[in-house]
Amino acid sequence: MTPEEARLIREIGEFNGRLYRGELAARITLGVLDRKRQSEYRAARKRALTAQTSSRWAGAITRSVEDQYQLGMRGLAAHARAVDAAIAVLASRCALAPRERDGTVIGYKDTSERFGKTRRLAALRVRAERIHGALTQGKSPVVMGGKRLWRSRNHLAEAGLSEQQWRQRWDAARMFLTADGEIGKTGGNETLRVAPGTGMLRIKVPVALADRLGTHLHIGTPVVFHHRRAQWHDRIMHKRSVRYDIAYDPGRDRWYLDASWGIDPEPSVPLTAIRAGKVLGVDLNAGHLATCVLDNSGNPIGAPATIALAGQGCSASRRDGHLRAGLSAVLDQAEYAGCGAIVIENLDFADARATGRDRMGRGRRGKRFRRSVAGIPTGKFRDRVRAMASGRGLAVLSVDPAYTSRVGNRCWRTPLQEQSETSGPTVTAHHGAAVAIGRRGLGVKLSRHSNGPRHPQRSVPGQPSSLASAAHCVRVADDKSCPTTGPEGRSERSGSKHHSSAAKTVRAATERKPLRSQTRNGYRR
Repeated sequence: MTPEEARLIREIGEFNGRLYRGELAARITLGVLDRKRQSEYRAARKRALTAQTSSRWAGAITRSVEDQYQLGMRGLAAHARAVDAAIAVLASRCALAPRERDGTVIGYKDTSERFGKTRRLAALRVRAERIHGALTQGKSPVVMGGKRLWRSRNHLAEAGLSEQQWRQRWDAARMFLTADGEIGKTGGNETLRVAPGTGMLRIKVPVALADRLGTHLHIGTPVVFHHRRAQWHDRIMHKRSVRYDIAYDPGRDRWYLDASWGIDPEPSVPLTAIRAGKVLGVDLNAGHLATCVLDNSGNPIGAPATIALAGQGCSASRRDGHLRAGLSAVLDQAEYAGCGAIVIENLDFADARATGRDRMGRGRRGKRFRRSVAGIPTGKFRDRVRAMASGRGLAVLSVDPAYTSRVGNRCWRTPLQEQSETSGPTVTAHHGAAVAIGRRGLGVKLSRHSNGPRHPQRSVPGQPSSLASAAHCVRVADDKSCPTTGPEGRSERSGSKHHSSAAKTVRAATERKPLRSQTRNGYRR
């Protein structure tokens, strides 16, 4: 764009940003509102803002304010749960003398460490009281522009920024240029509209600026979309809603226009139909993904693969880009192998992140381990693979992660290495875990032998496993009373006469002898 066009867009964004920040501050001051009062308050504020902007700008501002407030409250509640969990762990361990044991709880190493933990416990209790007070009042702290960028104002040298550069980033992050889509309107949006043929952008000017800028601002530089251009063009031609967001990057001195819209959910696929074909087991680890293709009987096909997940020490956006690239490679492998579903673990390290400082060791080694655990993007991985698999028509099965690494390393690492000798990749315990994950998604026993050691599987309460959808991540729950369930749902306990066909096939192919620690009937001594 020309400098004059960029100046005008920045002026509109800063004007809407001031209104947005004022409305957000007023909403936080009100605190918790019930549904009726919330609806009445939003309607009143929309009427008041319409006199300064327009009805559509006012609707987008009030909707974004409520979304930001609810997001802040959810984040505050999650922070309160994390602090409470850390207090519970510290209180239980500080109540014991050094090296004293009370069941599974063990006291700290020495009196010096115990004294330091008591100081930390007192500080956390003060913090928890303040957090719970803010949560009760419904006043969540929100920094428009980002807390990290705000803190870097007093540390410009460490951030590598000058005061002018910081000010540009701060002003760019606090602009508001978001317009919700509308069904039945030309181009799917009346506030920000892109012409189908010419690609020219038209922006609705707020009423308070209309005397100087006119009713609409026309940008001469054409807009070109490359990703999903056909879908976007089809929506605007049929007057279906399209949301637009304008963002400015001061580092590159570029303006970006993002278009987004909702998609209809794909029809559900029966779980039995998914298990009738091939699946791809995926094991998420710190720094890489381990994958392996399995047939419908649970036998690994071909050589396992390792997909790197770089991003340590990078920014959040760059880490997200590396994650998307890794998932694209996973989806390419699934399509190339003819898999109908991807099986992942239902991992959640929220408790480990909250209490890891007091549970997962001390010193450099413990800190390095906690950093590795915190660096595994479990939540983003689950959301990204579900969204990206939906676009390619693949289903996603989420299974219980219990014993997958242990059984995979013990029962599947050696057979995979023997099977992959010709192709040459090094097989690790993570590839064995990928096989165990895929087998749990297929509903067959984790281990290779039907008379192998028993590994009880924890159930996921309240989660039915009847349907799987390409647009939803379905948990496959295991029954406690039936630790190993076959494809037909029959019980296949260790040592029984009814073995799965997968266990027979793999055992006959590898001809592996039973472990020495097993008795004749298959149970451990």
